[in-house]
Amino acid sequence: MHEVAIMTEALRMAVDAAKSAGASRVSKLRLRIGSLSGVVPDSMRFAFDVVCHGTLADGATLEIEAISAACWCMTCQTEFECVDFFNECPRCHNVSGELRHGRELEIADVEIS
Repeated sequence: MHEVAIMTEALRMAVDAAKSAGASRVSKLRLRIGSLSGVVPDSMRFAFDVVCHGTLADGATLEIEAISAACWCMTCQTEFECVDFFNECPRCHNVSGELRHGRELEIADVEIS
């Protein structure tokens, strides 16, 4: 379960940011996770509960913003929702492999006090 390793690193970065700002607590961590990132949001929630124990983020909340995958069709200049890396444009039916959104895995916000 690579989500534990990912969450451990995200939490380390959040705690380091809190310490650098002179804060004593991380109260919320908000992540942006794309549908094609290879990360399972429910597993991230579980990992968050485990890795926060005993840290400045103990008792913090996790908010996950799910990002849908979107491809770009060069032929008709249209962005469309997709389910994987290569999809047929619903407008002109050409195959597009240009993924615009969906691979995100990033810290969007850290609330500290």
